[in-house]
Amino acid sequence: MEQEVGHLPVMLEEVILALSPHPGSFQIDATVGGGGHAVRILEAANPGGRLLGIDADPRAIERSTKRLAGFSDQAILRQANFESIGAVATETGFDSVDGILMDLGVSSQQLDDDDRGFSFRSSDALDMRFDTRTGIPASEVVATYSEAQLADVFKRHGEEPYARRIARAIVAERDTAPIETPARLAEVVARATPRPKNQRRRRIHPATRVFQALRIEVNRELETLPAALDSAVDLLKPDGRLCVISYHSLEDRIVKRFLARERRGCICPPEIPVCVCGKEPRVANVGAQPQLPSDAEVATNPRARSAKLRAARRLPA
Repeated sequence: MEQEVGHLPVMLEEVILALSPHPGSFQIDATVGGGGHAVRILEAANPGGRLLGIDADPRAIERSTKRLAGFSDQAILRQANFESIGAVATETGFDSVDGILMDLGVSSQQLDDDDRGFSFRSSDALDMRFDTRTGIPASEVVATYSEAQLADVFKRHGEEPYARRIARAIVAERDTAPIETPARLAEVVARATPRPKNQRRRRIHPATRVFQALRIEVNRELETLPAALDSAVDLLKPDGRLCVISYHSLEDRIVKRFLARERRGCICPPEIPVCVCGKEPRVANVGAQPQLPSDAEVATNPRARSAKLRAARRLPA
């Protein structure tokens, strides 16, 4: 099926292979976005397959509603954060499923929507929330957090080496005039950041890590991910598949550690010679960990270059 202009689902063939949707299967796309992955999943699940699409972003739900219109009542879409995947799945009859996909981070369409605040060039409001009904916008974080709080956010969520220096510059700048647009914030960050000597890093905008950190902060992305992963495993049938695509080391670390813990089972301290916790392994790996996009895909879609796919299958209870 032809892809929507501006939307290229990342690692599509690898996802379909790992997820293995079969006719009549029930699938969940927990970050449905523009519906690119969902279309292929439903095609593979026909005849008789069904898909629940979840996204915190109402615009994503609008886009995927149009994209999946041809599948009639096989696709059910709900606006919700994926930390609520358990409740939404139970409510819609998807409490025992064959596959779940989580494509983390910000989508191409969100980056391209100037009024969302994700783009360095935007002169619209500095918001960055996927769901504007909840939380606070990034402009409020920039305006109210102390220098120490800003530096902590940039360091923890963006792994920004000049976190304190940038935070100091923001506080000084906002005392002169409010920082209310992405373009102005990007300018402040660029002035506060030394020019990198490495030629490759020069191609990366100096505000990239700061924008990532703010987006993670206002959407609570790292806080909600562990609960979403745990609920997802609970929803899988035996041999059901979980596929997670991450785009930076913070997300990938959480996914990697979660799956390692679920493969291991026992959580007893190493000094105890015999397991007393009774926790059994819940998943096993599917394929190499992690899988990376091909060179051909990165050449076609540069936004896929940092993607990592981890996949697991649910073990029988």
